[in-house]
Amino acid sequence: MGVEKVLVTGATGFAGSHLCRRLAKAGYVVRALARDRNRGVDLQLSGVEVIIGDLRDPQSLRQASKGIDVVYHIAAVYREANLSRKEMWETNVLGTRSLLDAAIEAGVKRFVHCSTIGVHGNIKKPPANEETAYGPGDIYQETKAEGERVVRRYMAEGRLPVVVFRPAGIYGPGDSRFLKLFRAIQLGRFVMLGSGRITYHLVYIDDLIDGILLCGTQEKSLGEVFILGGKAPVTLNDLVLVIAQTLGVRPPKLRFPVTPVYVAALLCEFGCKPFGINPPLYRRRVDFFRKNRAFDISKARTALGFDPKTDLRTGIRLTSEWYRSKGLL
Repeated sequence: MGVEKVLVTGATGFAGSHLCRRLAKAGYVVRALARDRNRGVDLQLSGVEVIIGDLRDPQSLRQASKGIDVVYHIAAVYREANLSRKEMWETNVLGTRSLLDAAIEAGVKRFVHCSTIGVHGNIKKPPANEETAYGPGDIYQETKAEGERVVRRYMAEGRLPVVVFRPAGIYGPGDSRFLKLFRAIQLGRFVMLGSGRITYHLVYIDDLIDGILLCGTQEKSLGEVFILGGKAPVTLNDLVLVIAQTLGVRPPKLRFPVTPVYVAALLCEFGCKPFGINPPLYRRRVDFFRKNRAFDISKARTALGFDPKTDLRTGIRLTSEWYRSKGLL
């Protein structure tokens, strides 16, 4: 058997770029699907072939899938406020279906699909596991849940060997999502909404890539769904405390009730939407303080040998060091 050829969608994003580099370093022939060739320059320097395409363009997906053994489908449209429900659906659901069809046509041997723990929504009886019912709370989570349903239908019908993984909150060097949180804490502007006792589950980028590669290589993973998270969830109070200590600043003391802010976000969204304006405050940002996200990773540990090694304090330190090295903090 020759060198395995893999396709990574979402290759210029945070997780996708880390995955491409790890695969290339391990000796795989890596093809990256990107919408903008300029964003793929760094990947090319790592030995990755960059091909231009879009999940909404089936022809480009057929071209990208030719000669491929394993597809790692990481791409998705995230929560940009100016995107319509239709645009999100076209990428996260219909685009996923088109990629599945292209993979079947190309004779792909395995399709590894990135979902999200967000498909479960607010966890009322934590910790949740892979059998916990769907409970998406916004359009992004709804389209990711439906995209996952499509993948699982193909799997159930025996049309393509599939593995689904649901990552927890991804952080680490290269991430920008948590930068606002770090900055607010560093500048003393962070305000805790509510008690701070709700839980959040994080996964450090290197640990996540370990888990994704297990999904792409282990025979036991075929036909299964796995939650990939860090060792354990953490309360928001503890997360903020660790970030503050790592940055060498005083832990934030300011608190405010969450409900009034949620209502303000709702009004803000509805007020801005008719004008096509990105609202300064979103309900989904407030949900960070309202919804429990605690998960059980036992299935991935047992079936895959998934073993996240990066503790929270180490991961936060490495992330903050990267932010500082880039002049972001």
